[in-house]
Amino acid sequence: MATILVVDDELGIRALLSEILTDEGHSVELAENAAQARAARERARPDLVLLDIWMPDVDGVTLLKEWNACALLTMPVIMMSGHGTIDTAVEATKNGAIAFLEKPITLQKLLRAVEQGLAKPAPRTQASAATRGEPGYALASAGSNVTPLPGVTISHGPQPEQSFDLDRPLREARDAFEKSYFEFHLSQENGSMTRVAEKTGLERTHLYRKLKQLGVDLSRGKRGSL
Repeated sequence: MATILVVDDELGIRALLSEILTDEGHSVELAENAAQARAARERARPDLVLLDIWMPDVDGVTLLKEWNACALLTMPVIMMSGHGTIDTAVEATKNGAIAFLEKPITLQKLLRAVEQGLAKPAPRTQASAATRGEPGYALASAGSNVTPLPGVTISHGPQPEQSFDLDRPLREARDAFEKSYFEFHLSQENGSMTRVAEKTGLERTHLYRKLKQLGVDLSRGKRGSL
């Protein structure tokens, strides 16, 4: 199986992820900070890294940028955070992360993200992509496809790909991301506003107002259902 490096400053999370991944047959390396992560990456040459964003010394995004800039991003990196924002996800995307897992991480999402991450070729670093005039890898949520296209491309199963360009004002990029996010969940839940509200953690009234604001088409299929 694969060698997976888990980087998180919380002992309980490291232990839990290690137990789960070991049960799946993987070899697990653990690090509680950036210094240990650098050493583990050099020693073990992991096939995949699960990297926490908020750490006390050097945060995960900074470490990701370091690996990217030094052409050390030779393995897929999945970011983890309990306080992630779209801005943070976009920043991680631009620096080579392939997915973002929000804590608390469910077993199903973890295993799916790991499986998909291991199935992908090693990401090209920002430096190597720039020398060929090509974009780096884009970020997609666990369960989506990650494709080396400009901006961010999110695939919704059998539906056509939806992409948006990151070379735009932050508010516009955020709105485009959120629109794709909600369209994905509406598709997954067959248009049920109640189930989408539960899944996204929003009140149904707030969700409906948000969808209208983003210009999400609620008339297609069963998307008018509550």
